[in-house]
Amino acid sequence: MPPFSYGDFPENIFDLAFVGGYAAGLPELRELAEEEDWGYRAPTENPNPILTNYISHTYTRLVEENKIAISGDGQRLCFNTGLVTDNQEEIFALFGPNRREDAQQQWSLTGWRQGSSRELALFPKLPDLAQYYDDPVVLIFDTRLELRVNMDHVIGENRERFPAPYNEMNAFSLRNSLNGALEDAKMRVRRNYKTAIPQYYRGRSQLLLPICLSHPKVADVALVVERFTDHYRAATCLTLDMAYNNARQLARPDRDWLRP
Repeated sequence: MPPFSYGDFPENIFDLAFVGGYAAGLPELRELAEEEDWGYRAPTENPNPILTNYISHTYTRLVEENKIAISGDGQRLCFNTGLVTDNQEEIFALFGPNRREDAQQQWSLTGWRQGSSRELALFPKLPDLAQYYDDPVVLIFDTRLELRVNMDHVIGENRERFPAPYNEMNAFSLRNSLNGALEDAKMRVRRNYKTAIPQYYRGRSQLLLPICLSHPKVADVALVVERFTDHYRAATCLTLDMAYNNARQLARPDRDWLRP
């Protein structure tokens, strides 16, 4: 196998390596890492959908940052998953040559290894974890700035993301419900800055605000807010599963309102 160079890495982990044992390997990673809920609220065929999404997008970000490590002999790859064990030891994904007869990818997932693993001694330096922002100011909602909400788009293009009975309301009634929930959300952020949860989506850092329509302590959807120079703009909302998926890419969200 010829040595790999950084420019050779595809953006999709499934193009990089054979991961046929990927679904079987995720429970192994889940067991190795700190305890965390990686499933959606509703049952799915994949028992670890959030973890699957997390690993896939973490890899893509690490490719963008040139943080996929190559062993000295060019025969192994690894990357930092961003997850840790109960003892706070970093966990890495390890890849070796794909020996399958029908191999379509050059690499194959070997498994998940703690930073102290002897198998990682092949790497002169272990890779760093993914970084999603340069300025931490993007992680905090500045309540002094105006929030402009494109209600027509939030309602018109995302009605199916609202739970019943709100997804069946006429536009006028839903708009009134949203306006009230929005004022509550802004007041909530003023009392507790951690209410605005950062997410990373398509190369941009954004914030998620809870929209509580039926109960003041239970979010029904998450409003996506993006900062511009002198204001914030919101044009879409997400289901809570979608929001958690995006937020978990940066860090485990505060469980005040967003949880799987």
